Amino acid sequence: MRFVILTGMSGAGKSTALKMMEDIGYFCVDNLPIPLLEKFSQMTEIENAGLDKVAVGVDIRSGQSLEELSSILLHMKEEGMNFEILFLDAEDSVLVRRYKETRRIHPLAGGERVDKGIALERKRVEFLRRQADFIIDTSQLLTRELKGELEKIFVEDKDYRSLFITVLSFGFKYGIPVDSDLVFDVRFLPNPYYLVELRPKTGNDREIQEFVLKFPEAHEFLDKLQDMVEFLIPHYIAEGKNQLIISIGCTGGKHRSVTLANELFFRLKGQNEYGIKIEHRDMGKDALRGK
Repeated sequence: MRFVILTGMSGAGKSTALKMMEDIGYFCVDNLPIPLLEKFSQMTEIENAGLDKVAVGVDIRSGQSLEELSSILLHMKEEGMNFEILFLDAEDSVLVRRYKETRRIHPLAGGERVDKGIALERKRVEFLRRQADFIIDTSQLLTRELKGELEKIFVEDKDYRSLFITVLSFGFKYGIPVDSDLVFDVRFLPNPYYLVELRPKTGNDREIQEFVLKFPEAHEFLDKLQDMVEFLIPHYIAEGKNQLIISIGCTGGKHRSVTLANELFFRLKGQNEYGIKIEHRDMGKDALRGK
């Protein structure tokens, strides 16, 4: 029997996640009244109930009864009831943007701005975040990537450490990504931009990859970067970090940074300790500007 309490910040994707849980075979109940949580858990454990995977959505919509949840969870543990808490989170700026895009009103905002409601909610659900078995930060996740993370935990039953890495290429002339955790400058490498035949191509093309990687410094940089990142990852996980954005920049974000970001991604992917994806923020901007 697997009983999952799905909770987190409003706008972080709980409704989407609950539908995904249903798709992978969970019996799902959203916004169950909190006073009924323990009784519902007991009912699902009845032998003839026919339920072996259950997910219950609990969030700020429960109002004042949310304050009762801490004591209810404690009592459930004391009674030997097994449950897991999945907490979905996102950066405040992302939550504000999502609310503005959907034109929804935050349940705690009232007549105030959305960010006021988010700040209040974060305080009220902090106890759930601290008790969570799994924390997924959806700030940078596409829908399919969230599905992949849920399947990793609840289908493949992998050891999940709640860290998702984004390897991001960018161009310094367009600004450093504001959400970067680690920033690396690869403008020390020769620039293929100055070769007319290579200028229109990108780091996703073989010709650019061969040009950039023919220099020994590129491989030495990648070896040292991989070593450092692999050293840092377990320490970030131990500190409870959920999102790590590694930004690699060159002048325009089209050639060198794309090549090296791809190489780092290939070296790091396939690990069970974290999820990972690659993004190229500025790769197509020259083309869009007609350059």
